[in-house]
Amino acid sequence: MSTGALPGPAPHAAAPDVLPVLSAGRHRSPRAGACFMEMASYLAGERWSDHPACTDPLLAAAARCVNDRTSDAARARLGVLVPEVVGLTSDDPHLAPRLVRAAAAHALPVAAEPRQRVLAVAVLTCDGVLAELDGREESDLEPETEAALRRAPGAQRWARAFVEENRPRRRGRRGARSREFARRSAPQLLALAVAALADTGRADVDERLRALLADLVGVARRHAAAPAVPVSAQAWTAAVALTGAR
Repeated sequence: MSTGALPGPAPHAAAPDVLPVLSAGRHRSPRAGACFMEMASYLAGERWSDHPACTDPLLAAAARCVNDRTSDAARARLGVLVPEVVGLTSDDPHLAPRLVRAAAAHALPVAAEPRQRVLAVAVLTCDGVLAELDGREESDLEPETEAALRRAPGAQRWARAFVEENRPRRRGRRGARSREFARRSAPQLLALAVAALADTGRADVDERLRALLADLVGVARRHAAAPAVPVSAQAWTAAVALTGAR
């Protein structure tokens, strides 16, 4: 299952002696293949895992979803993004709602109508979480929220009415809503956005999934200190290029 040697592992990593093939699901060892985040764990010098500490948990969850919903023929092209997630961690509570909003924005224009409505509600919910964090009125939407909603006008109208009818009358302690959102709602909504996009059956779905993940990486990077790319990550980038996974 290998395509060549993988040079330059982090000195404290258990280095695979083959270049794992990106494939769906979890893998017991590199010889069985690797999902996106398992390869990231290796580049970070961590124990082989699809839940490495080197990446924000929500971004990692999105990467696993995209990895698994991308076709076998196109999955290798995700490889160039693997080094980009190494070191992307953040304690900023703004990150979770912005990741979800970005993912929903990708799925909204093409998702089936019932999912469009849920995604539009998710976008407005994200904006509400951000409003509470920033101390602004929820009716004063951020430009990114407005732009996302414009991608599905019908769903936008339905979602605005739904959110207005079900808006909490009182806010709790500042930050409580964002913590609850990040812990419970965000992982489910990210998975929904990826599934809504993947299930469209469009000819360009693999490209759209890759664009979604690249966008989420960019969002996370704006909330994290710029990580130093380890030598092993540079080797992986070179190896991916040699195998034609662009």
